[in-house]
Amino acid sequence: MLMSRRIFLFLALTFSSMPLAGQQQGGLPAAKVKEIEQAISSEMSRQNIPGISVAIATDSRLSWSAGFGMADVENFVPAKGSMVHRLGSISKPITAVAVMQLVEKGKLDLDAPIQKYVPSFPQKPWPITARLLLGHLSGIRHYRGAEEMNSTRHYDDRLTPLQIFQSDPLLFEPGAKYSYTTYGFNLLGAAVQGASDMRFVDYLRRYVFEPAGMDRIRPDDVYTIIPNRARGYRKTPSGELQNCALADTSNKIPGGGLTSTPEDLVKLALAVNAGVLLKKETVELMFTRQKTRDGKTTSYRLGWAINEFQGKRRAGHGGGQQGTSTNLSLVPSAGFAVAIMANLEGAALGRLTDQITEIALRP
Repeated sequence: MLMSRRIFLFLALTFSSMPLAGQQQGGLPAAKVKEIEQAISSEMSRQNIPGISVAIATDSRLSWSAGFGMADVENFVPAKGSMVHRLGSISKPITAVAVMQLVEKGKLDLDAPIQKYVPSFPQKPWPITARLLLGHLSGIRHYRGAEEMNSTRHYDDRLTPLQIFQSDPLLFEPGAKYSYTTYGFNLLGAAVQGASDMRFVDYLRRYVFEPAGMDRIRPDDVYTIIPNRARGYRKTPSGELQNCALADTSNKIPGGGLTSTPEDLVKLALAVNAGVLLKKETVELMFTRQKTRDGKTTSYRLGWAINEFQGKRRAGHGGGQQGTSTNLSLVPSAGFAVAIMANLEGAALGRLTDQITEIALRP
């Protein structure tokens, strides 16, 4: 469907300014909440975003969540803070947590050949390890063409999707350089299965989701009825709003095939920061900048991206795919986390993340 920009903006601004069901607040002063709401509404208007769901943690606890705009434009369903969106690549740090848990338990060696845990994966001219996969240094390729990007084939296991790329030559000798790859995280998901002797999603549910108190996160199953699932949209080159392309993300659950609410993502960040999911020293290892074989540092860690905000270390990840744009950010020293999820692919959420972080952390 198409909607004129004028009509859409009127509806989006109307809904974004309304008090919405499911809004939670209690840890943020009213003045800061108002300023955050204004920043969100402004960004929605600037980018023509149908709906946004946001959750914030301050002082290491969930303190505010809300929805703005519309989760379903066709049916005029307002967004909520508990709205379910596709995560896109925020699935990667979740997989990284699972891998590092198995490292702690002595069940997975970061530097062992990956075939130790996935025997069906073909041997390559050089060894590929979990450490290289986590840092996007493995040489495994990313998507090839629109057909792979918009796959509609449904998969029920984690080994069959490896056939998409496992016979292809590596792009380079592992460790030689950084090259982002979702398929590399698919291989990590299979390694989690092999090391734990559990199905990948079952492992996540028992050892990541439940301990972190995440009760809404689940695979992005196109056939399952998922309450409060947001509809996804894209924009045409002329700026008109349109339903997003069809896609079945079951081919890449470990790298980009989960759905969640922003509230659950904030719970994940807090659990990582509090040592609930991993020991502190393991978190530090996971947050350590990776290096190529010639000693050059990369911008990526082990499944996480790290930068600084106003002199404080910030960990997180972004995501984007059909019908969604997401961002998760954690400032460990402040016990602060924010998750932003928009039901528009290609939306830029970095500036809004910075604005919300600055407002929330301001004395």
